[in-house]
Amino acid sequence: MMGPAHSLSGAAAWLGVGAAATAAGHTMPWPVLVVGALICAGAALAPDLDHKSATISRAFGPVSKTLCEIVDKLSFAVYKATKSKGDPRRTGGHRTLTHTWLWAVLVGAGCSAAAIFGGRWAVLGILFVHLVLAVEGLLWRAARVSSDVLVWLLGATSAWILAGVLDQPGNGAGWLFDAPGQEYMWLGLPIVLGALVHDIGDALTVSGCPILWPIPIGRKRWYPIGPPKAMRFRAGSWVEMKVLMPAFMVLGGVGGAAALNYI
Repeated sequence: MMGPAHSLSGAAAWLGVGAAATAAGHTMPWPVLVVGALICAGAALAPDLDHKSATISRAFGPVSKTLCEIVDKLSFAVYKATKSKGDPRRTGGHRTLTHTWLWAVLVGAGCSAAAIFGGRWAVLGILFVHLVLAVEGLLWRAARVSSDVLVWLLGATSAWILAGVLDQPGNGAGWLFDAPGQEYMWLGLPIVLGALVHDIGDALTVSGCPILWPIPIGRKRWYPIGPPKAMRFRAGSWVEMKVLMPAFMVLGGVGGAAALNYI
């Protein structure tokens, strides 16, 4: 799928988690619901770090472009080193390493660890990166015609304000993990969810997605998971733009309302 659809699906997924938490009697504080949805929307773009033309490659100027080139080469090297006889030959690393459950878990765990051991500046860094990506994905039309510096300033300002809100008692810094020293440990959860939602979205397209790597399926270690081919669509097609994106908006709205006990 394309960047806007990925971001919408990520936000909708976290709002759905909030609704499920409320239904289970563990209502999510509203700052966690909002911040988690934004982080998840940004994280849903991150697996495309292996694609030099993806939205994330433009988000941070030369830094993100260079990082995408490095990750592409790393992913391709991992693919070549681990592929089975049934896996096809490739010329690049797109939709390999960064599109797996293992990558999602490792990145989420890494961000949780950074939040715990890195303190406030690490939290602000995590928020900044994902809020910039969320702007690029959710407000992509405005972001395309705006200066990168303005988008970065919006991300930095929003990160500072939201971190301050979360720090207030009862607002969610210690949500879910409330032992001393575990503040913001939950930040890894929307990151994992966003990456997995991205992978599931890509699995619906023509090429499928090797979400289960390194678990082998048949003669392939990089098996492209997906529905029957007749049910798949091309990225950017009318199915994505006219069906899935409106559906994500509706589901996100319903999930958010349910999470806040409005329905």
